[in-house]
Amino acid sequence: MPDQVLTSVTGVELTIALDAGTTGVRALAYDALAQPLYEAYRELTQHFPRPGEVEHDALEIARLAVAVLDEVAQWSLASGHEVTAIGITNQRETVVCFDREHGRVSGRALVWQDRRGAALCESLREAGHEERVREVTGLVLDAYFSASKMHWLLDHGAADALDAPSLATIDAWLVWWLTGGVNGGVFATEASNASRTLLFDLDAMTWSRPMRDLFGVDLSMLPEVRPSGGNFGSVSAAVVPALAGVAITAVLGDQQAALFGQACFAPGAVKATYGTGAFVLANTGERRSSPVRGLLTTVAWDLGALGPVAYALEGSAFVAGAAVQWLRDELGFVAHSSELEALALSVPDSAGVQFVPAFTGLGSPFWDPDARGAIVGLTRSSGRAHIARALVEALAYQVRAITDAFEEGGVTLRELRADGGASMMNHLMQLQASASRLTVRRSASLEATARGAATLAGLASGRWGSLEELESLWTLDESFAPEDPLFVDLGYQAWLRATTVA
Repeated sequence: MPDQVLTSVTGVELTIALDAGTTGVRALAYDALAQPLYEAYRELTQHFPRPGEVEHDALEIARLAVAVLDEVAQWSLASGHEVTAIGITNQRETVVCFDREHGRVSGRALVWQDRRGAALCESLREAGHEERVREVTGLVLDAYFSASKMHWLLDHGAADALDAPSLATIDAWLVWWLTGGVNGGVFATEASNASRTLLFDLDAMTWSRPMRDLFGVDLSMLPEVRPSGGNFGSVSAAVVPALAGVAITAVLGDQQAALFGQACFAPGAVKATYGTGAFVLANTGERRSSPVRGLLTTVAWDLGALGPVAYALEGSAFVAGAAVQWLRDELGFVAHSSELEALALSVPDSAGVQFVPAFTGLGSPFWDPDARGAIVGLTRSSGRAHIARALVEALAYQVRAITDAFEEGGVTLRELRADGGASMMNHLMQLQASASRLTVRRSASLEATARGAATLAGLASGRWGSLEELESLWTLDESFAPEDPLFVDLGYQAWLRATTVA
């Protein structure tokens, strides 16, 4: 997406969201109505050394973060605006190993999609540790989460030559970098990101020593855990001069940020984000819920002095928009991702083709790390459009599997608030409504992740006075009501059968 002015309002106080995602880094400036005024974006290089391995360059992430922040800051100054606070949101579970004393990064970051920790997770599962892990962390033993990646890095010598070895998720890496790095940078994370590591005790709200021992991670290498809304230091003049002294007042993992950005503040409120993956989160309130088969318990946010901790249930599909990119970049089906819907709708149905986008295993509720992508049901008459339509259907079916798990676990869903790039497809939203038997309400702000970081930062800095005020600023784009589910149900059952051969 090109950098762009989203509105021409001048002379206002702004809150900036820095969104360090899986495929790119963006910064957006928000006004007092939580509306974006300007956006800067840079694409992030993807590295796939071998099957099942996904890496990012942490220094590239830092450089892109500085670039987009500086661009938004320069535009703000030129337009007569004042930036009062910054919120950071990030791809979760991805791990950076670096030296806090000298700033040297040890190799590339292992991305959340990376499966190198699978063997460790399987061995711990076979040794009978899964129940205890789930009890403490709310998660399952899967290479998706950070601890197995940390163990792999340490086991392969990533920290051996470092004077101050440190292990960080992307939020902590960026906070440290932006606040000065080796020159006094703040090394801190917060509960929503910490709760995705397999090292965080959901009840004690602190790093877990039993999990430390299980995964062999020295807790001294990990950042301090702070409330999601509060003090994370100020931007260093040496890093982004145009933002020197501006406070970082919020940090949230991307999916929790989208839940916040969708104003899902009440227990029972649910959102679905269709980004690189597809993620469904339901706010469960101040007490963690009982385990639900196929789903994860996680921290939604810790408001610190602003309010109580909120927990969430989550279902995660590892690949959604990434499959659209695959059709675009690897197979050349479309020149731009925005063309996929038109291609899919150029045929009346998928003609029996089923697409299982399990490029890095199947997430919720299957949790099958060995599954791989598959396209089945091909005939001589199958064409590009049938495969494209099968992919759009698969995006809805993956979320249907998750919403079914919520219902089977006794969690009543009343509506689904949708955001993310793929939610622009009306066909997908209508299909989702019918498949999940829920009214789907697409947010006017598809960048709910960035909006969540900005609004929490504004809440923590006093820009907004309450969650109720923020809820009043949420706006609807379009609603999609369920239609007759007969043919959708038949397609879903066929897709479930296809997952067994993936």
